[in-house]
Amino acid sequence: MKQEEAVHDISQSLMKDNRVKAIFLKGSMGRREYDEYSDVDLYCLIDEKDEESFLAQRLKHLESYRKILFYEDFFIIAPQIIAVYDNLLHVDLFTVTERNFKEKDFFHVLYDPESRLAKFQSTQNLLLSKEEFNDCAYDVAWFLFQYHKANQRGNDLWAVEMLQHVMVNLSKVLLHRYKPERAQLGLKALEAFLPSTPLDKIRMIFNYITPASHNKAVCYLTNLLGDEIDWIESNMEKNAQAGAFLRMMIKLLTSSSGGKYE
Repeated sequence: MKQEEAVHDISQSLMKDNRVKAIFLKGSMGRREYDEYSDVDLYCLIDEKDEESFLAQRLKHLESYRKILFYEDFFIIAPQIIAVYDNLLHVDLFTVTERNFKEKDFFHVLYDPESRLAKFQSTQNLLLSKEEFNDCAYDVAWFLFQYHKANQRGNDLWAVEMLQHVMVNLSKVLLHRYKPERAQLGLKALEAFLPSTPLDKIRMIFNYITPASHNKAVCYLTNLLGDEIDWIESNMEKNAQAGAFLRMMIKLLTSSSGGKYE
């Protein structure tokens, strides 16, 4: 598989660089859940004193695999290069230090001669914290509220955009219930980890998230939320506002004047 070939070739190059203290994979390859369509999330651990000089050499290491069609250098959680090769494989190369190591997601160690990664092994998880769960539930209600306003204005395109935001947050809420150890993955993990009954409901909702039929999507969505709201509220922090807000939006969208959501 081309992903494995790329990891091998780039890692061999990186191992020859004395500034590289460890090499590991995250994402689907780090969880050993990848397929032929997966990208590669490759990480290097270096010391802070070596960061500037190492960053200048990243393209050389990436080019050890094969020709790069294009790349982009930017910073999200750490310095990162996105490279797309002439075989259309997409590799993200992240450069991290022990200080900015993100203690989420599972990783697979490729090279760690000094056992620098050992202290991070126990922190691997994709769970939602209580605060993160509350935030996601609140955002489901918030974007339903924004959807309602867009729909009342007759702005179908913006209404669809707001429903997409609802589903991004709802996906994490549902995984927190049905597959909590993968909840951080959200929408892209529903196909693999959500039980068939709620997954079928989600598919039905997405079938109607279009400018012409989003009212029907909301009908299915509020039915799903009505089934889940007791569980959602029972798992919130005490005195959280999200439960009441979500119940209000379910009621508003199912009883809106003129039967707009039916």
